Amino acid sequence: MNNIFKAYDIRGIYGKDLNEDTAFKIGEAFAVFLKKKLSKEDLTIVLGKDNRSSSNSLFNFIKRGILSQSVNVVDIGLSTTPLFYFSVAHFNYDGGIIVTASHNPKEYNGFKIVGPKAEPISETNGLLEIKELVEKNVFEKKDSGKEEKKSFINEYVSFNSFDDDFNDLKVVVDTANSVSGIVVSNFLPSAIHIFDYLDGSFPNHEPDPLKKENIEDLKKEIIKQKADLGIAFDGDGDRVFFLDEEGNAIPSDLILALMAVSIIKNQEKILYDVRSSNIVKEIIKTIGGVAVPSRVGHSFIKEKMKQEDIIFGGEYSGHFFSKNHYFTECPYFVLFTVLKILKTENIKMSQLIKPFKKYFHSGEINFKVENKEEKIKKIKDKYKEGTVTEIDGLRIDFSDWWFLVRASNTEPLIRLIVEAKNKEIMEKRVEELTKLF
Repeated sequence: MNNIFKAYDIRGIYGKDLNEDTAFKIGEAFAVFLKKKLSKEDLTIVLGKDNRSSSNSLFNFIKRGILSQSVNVVDIGLSTTPLFYFSVAHFNYDGGIIVTASHNPKEYNGFKIVGPKAEPISETNGLLEIKELVEKNVFEKKDSGKEEKKSFINEYVSFNSFDDDFNDLKVVVDTANSVSGIVVSNFLPSAIHIFDYLDGSFPNHEPDPLKKENIEDLKKEIIKQKADLGIAFDGDGDRVFFLDEEGNAIPSDLILALMAVSIIKNQEKILYDVRSSNIVKEIIKTIGGVAVPSRVGHSFIKEKMKQEDIIFGGEYSGHFFSKNHYFTECPYFVLFTVLKILKTENIKMSQLIKPFKKYFHSGEINFKVENKEEKIKKIKDKYKEGTVTEIDGLRIDFSDWWFLVRASNTEPLIRLIVEAKNKEIMEKRVEELTKLF
């Protein structure tokens, strides 16, 4: 039980770490927790699911658990995570749960939990209390809550729609047989959509576009179709990734820089996580915005954006957040903004992104380390002459390069990123730091 409660959600291997009994108890626990948190008895929460093979059964049992505590359920069925967030926030429900394991392999499943306005329930604001209730397993018998089935896809599409027509752009979309595919045709009816049919066994590849092997088919299709760009969504549709006309993956921090140029007005704030290229903060400052660094993690980012009235934010991992989307993920807003820029500029995607390729970024490199904190302390002592930032892990900046080391919350891993003004410096520093692990 302990290992399924993560920092931001609940996740594990179905049949080993979690099952229907777990789901029922989590449903009960969330209902009890939310009543206490909101100080009200008459609650209605939204329940959605992805299309994993185990999701339907877990969905039914978590629903029973919620209903057993006299809490009403709005069943929205198959849903991407952003559609789920929208359903909760836009229609002022008390909270919700979506059954999903996001981008994880097919044997995984789990639950993302939110309160009013789709505020994430993480370990800092309730997930540990829910865990404690599950472990105690002492729940009163109550009358059943009411159940209602609804769909908010049309409202979600209207909320995200742009006036522009993008039919003259050739776009290839890969949703990896995941639930991400349920809204693509509503938004991009003329797109070439590969692996569009839903299959929770993910027969073609895992729904994780951050892994290079999972975008190979998309790359081939872009070249075959002579497309203008390619789009990949992850397993629950809350991350969006871009490939140029040659099938080259575009780092998400560069997409954030491109977005900033399009949407910033004077002195507005844009958030970036500490893994992002220096070009992001440089661009934001150049165009009169305020660049706000953040630790990694969607729940922390959403909270920071609300507290500091930040209009837009992005993570290196492909999550993008907007104030106008209830501070939740907004993949289609990002997609349509990029398409609009591409159409207006009338140049190739590779040319559009070229001005942001100022630095050489290593990407995340993982090292298996048992004594994580001790190792990071030694690295800090060795490079203490640089400018130290400890928002999330250890980032140290020098005049022509910087590096970040972060300890994984769940695995014996340290993640390293190096960025430099040229490729030679970057490779030299990666080699130098690698020896320390």
